[in-house]
Amino acid sequence: MAKVKIVTDSSCGVTDQEVQDYNITIVPLTVMIDDTIYVERETISNEEFLNKMQHSKALPKTSQPPIGKFVETFDKLGEDGSQVICFDMLEAISGTVHAAEQAAQLSKTDVTVVDSQTTDRALAFQVIEAAKLAQAGKSRDEILKAAVNIRDHTKLYMGVMTLDNLVKGGRISHMTGMISGFLNIRIVLQVTQGELKVVAKGRGMKTINKFFDEVYKKMAKTSNIKAIGISHVGALQTVLPIKEKIQEMFPDIKILVRETVPIIATHGGPGAFALMYYTGD
Repeated sequence: MAKVKIVTDSSCGVTDQEVQDYNITIVPLTVMIDDTIYVERETISNEEFLNKMQHSKALPKTSQPPIGKFVETFDKLGEDGSQVICFDMLEAISGTVHAAEQAAQLSKTDVTVVDSQTTDRALAFQVIEAAKLAQAGKSRDEILKAAVNIRDHTKLYMGVMTLDNLVKGGRISHMTGMISGFLNIRIVLQVTQGELKVVAKGRGMKTINKFFDEVYKKMAKTSNIKAIGISHVGALQTVLPIKEKIQEMFPDIKILVRETVPIIATHGGPGAFALMYYTGD
């Protein structure tokens, strides 16, 4: 049986320790800030990106990895006859998965590319389980089946404090952004089936707090939550109370809190945060 190796892109919310422990290969995106190009996880950290974004003259621009970088990575990993599974962020926010698909056609290695239909720590849920199964010698089909199961049982909710970056990035119209900013509108996005959907909107934090209170209630009634992650864009003071609240409900689960990745920070803007978790069968 061919060995399986796991690849993902740098939007994946895995820690450096997890990358090392589970032998995960990351193909990085690049980000341009005021004409300077940085490579995610290599020449700029999530924390450094936030600081540079806040002081940049224009909205940073993220770019998917070059096809050639994927081909190079796939070819190297397959030199020993291994198969590769590459998990990428949802197509709705990046063309990374399509670059990986094109590279898979050009590579000498047997590569399967997966649109995870999510990103950040929610993508990490799939990647980490896949990597664990790969280390255990499971087949490609077994790994893919497990990843799909996690994908279909994952929730990702994101609170957005300002629509400025979404307007600048062309995600919503400029007029909508002006009106929303004037009225102090906040929104909650949910990633579901590979799409970004607005599930709540209103003035101030009251709307967001009300929505997440309902999420906490649903979580409290769920006995089979397997993992929980919280990411944010310079909003540690907002998310620490959320972590404490959830930790009381699930004392045996280690909740990872981290500064989010550049592509999410760019679109979400300062103050944004996301809660992600998945449940078992």
